[in-house]
This record gives sequence, structure tokens and C-alpha cells, in this order.
Amino acid sequence: MSNPLDTLWYTRCPVPTGLGIAVQQGWLEQAFTAQSTTIRSLRESSDQAVRESHFDHTLQNSVRHGGNIPALWAKADGRDTRVIGLSWADETQRILVLPDSDIKTVRDLRGRRFGLPLWRRAQIDFSRAQALRGLENALKLDGLYVHDVTLFDYEIDAGQSDRPAEQLAGTHVFSGGRAQNPELLGLLRREVDAIFLKGAHAAQVAQQFGLRTIIDTGIHPDPLIRANNGTPRTLSVDTNLLDHHFDAAVTIVEQVLRAEEWAHQHPDETRRFLARETNSSEYFVAAAYGEDAHLKLRTDLSDSSIAGLQDFADFLHRWHFLPAPVDVRSWIDARPLQAVLAQARQAA
Repeated sequence: MSNPLDTLWYTRCPVPTGLGIAVQQGWLEQAFTAQSTTIRSLRESSDQAVRESHFDHTLQNSVRHGGNIPALWAKADGRDTRVIGLSWADETQRILVLPDSDIKTVRDLRGRRFGLPLWRRAQIDFSRAQALRGLENALKLDGLYVHDVTLFDYEIDAGQSDRPAEQLAGTHVFSGGRAQNPELLGLLRREVDAIFLKGAHAAQVAQQFGLRTIIDTGIHPDPLIRANNGTPRTLSVDTNLLDHHFDAAVTIVEQVLRAEEWAHQHPDETRRFLARETNSSEYFVAAAYGEDAHLKLRTDLSDSSIAGLQDFADFLHRWHFLPAPVDVRSWIDARPLQAVLAQARQAA
């Protein structure tokens, strides 16, 4: 039996997600207001412990749609959560060098200095993990290993939720006023030879500074090479929500799928929404996620997404980003998605 829910906390990353569009459209709030439930944005809270739940998922009755590293870390660290959907929207994942660099191919990275962020006070350093993943996957395509390059750390003495998200004209900025890519500054100062960036930010930075892309693993035909923090993204909730407020979990999935279906029919409007979500422009949204970005918003529990997430989870454990291995299939609860799909079949 589903009990009434007083407050639902939601959070999403500044990336393309169905939840983000559902929030921007006001549909999530409308659906829960009809159930006498208040929805609150976790990342805009004035309480840092609440904001930190974006990464460690400690807050009860909350939903998170975004990069999978924090969700995997929270699960591995003992949080009682379940995945109720996976969305795989391929994005650019670039190893970048200066325009006059003598590095022309991945093989030329052997013996060179590779810049990595190192967040000293982060519970889970997702920025470092996704960069290492991009580097390792690129190197393996040329028969090389991470130990074939020299890693150079750029320390950030800050937490990733020190300040609330800022909002201006509907656009969220989650940086907390901190520099997010000190490794980029290191590249521009010629302290390192190459770095990894992904998404709309990578496309924008590459054009702004004339950086050359040595490889984009985000367009490789093998989905396991593309699997990273954003591929696939996890839609996750705490188990308390499922056990005591199951109808709320169904409503979440329903609104995510509604937003995605709307996006498939509205490419121009979707690009504008995604530009707001990513704090970028429509041009760089298209450059990073493709001109068909609106069609890539699709949440399901496909075998390919599960396999990609498991491969990435194994990588994170091997590199000691996770305190324990995660069995992705046993982490999934398909019931809310199945309920929504069953309702759709009955309505058809």
C-alpha cells in the first residue's frame, strides 16, 4: 500500500535528463501537487547536508537523475537505494591538446603528462573518475595503459556542494563559485600535455581555446568504450520511497517518460531546455550531444544500458573509487517502470 508523501526531494545534474525537462516544464510539481506532495530542489537547499545528498543519497524520499558515479558510490557505501531507470544519451568525450601540440594520435600520449582534477574534500571525486575512464578507454584502443602516461594532479581544496546552486533566468549553475577545471588552466599554461573533458562544456572549451581533439571516445562504435559517468545516467530513489510511497515512484517515472516523449516531438524547444540545463548554448548542446539530442532522451532498463553500467562500475571498483563492488542487476527495481508501461498499454 502506498502512503501519502509529504515532501519529495529531487536533484539532477546539469546534463540532459528527462527529469530536468519535467522540472522545467512544471510537470513534476503539478503531478505531485495533485497528490498533496510538496517537491523541493535538493541542490538549492541552504543546508549543506541536504545538498550533499546529491552525491551520497542520504536524504529520505528523494530522487536523483544524473551521472552514475555518485549513485554507484552511494550504493557501494551502503545507502539503501534502487535504480528505477537508465538513460543513455551519448555525449562527446574528448582528450584535448593545445593547437600547436606535437601529439597527433593516442599513441603519442606515451610518456606525456596528463592533467587530472583531484577534489580533496569530495566524498566521491566523479570528475577524476570520469577523466581516468576516458583516458583508459582511449589508451586501450591503441594497446596502451594508464601507466604509459604521467598523471599530474590539480588539487581542489573544496567540496562539491559547498554552496547552493545559483539560478538566473531559469539556468542553474552548480559550481558554487569554484573553478571546476584547474587541469584546463594547466594545459593552457603548458604544464601538462593533454586533458579529458566531456559534454557541452568540452565542446565549448575546445572551440574557445582552439584545442585539438585527439580522440572522442563518445562516438566510438563500442558502447563499453562510450560507457562513462553520463552513459548511462541513473534514475535512482531511496528504498523507503519505494516501500512506503510506491505511487510517488511511479509518478516520477511517468513524468520523466512524458518529458522524453514531448522532447522527441519538439527538437528546437528541447535544445533550448538542454542549453539551460547544461548552462551552455543550443549550438554547443548540438555539438556535444548531436543534432538529434532530443531523440536521445529515453529512459528504460535495456540490457545494453545495464551492461554498460556494470562495466563502468567494475572500472570504478578496480580504481578504488568504490569501497565495494556493485551488482547492477540486483540494484535495479523495475516495478515503477513496468507500472507506467502497463498503464500506457491499457490507455492505448
